[in-house]
Amino acid sequence: VQLVESGGGLVQAGGSLRLSCAASGSTFSINNMGWYRQAPGKERELVALITNGAGSTNYADSVKGRFTISRDNAKNTMYLQMNSLKPEDTAVYYCNALVQNYYWVWGQGTQVTVSS
Repeated sequence: VQLVESGGGLVQAGGSLRLSCAASGSTFSINNMGWYRQAPGKERELVALITNGAGSTNYADSVKGRFTISRDNAKNTMYLQMNSLKPEDTAVYYCNALVQNYYWVWGQGTQVTVSS
């Protein structure tokens, strides 16, 4: 399984971006998927998770009510809709996938910069 993120960029505070994570390879073996982010000098942190099947979601407190995670299994793509962006959302955003309930795969990351 390979993951490729896109959709990052520069946006003003209060603006919106939608990130995409396209999966390829043995996509039938993907279970849960998620978005993480890492700001300069900080550890990577969970942003949102979505399960396979029922599509249950979970969010970090810092993004609840502003971000929405979703996935389109027919397109093998996961999304992160980010609204009301804040400067503290600036980070490199990574998608990841649990494969065969056994190992994790990461994308290369996409930069999101929110200016004040």
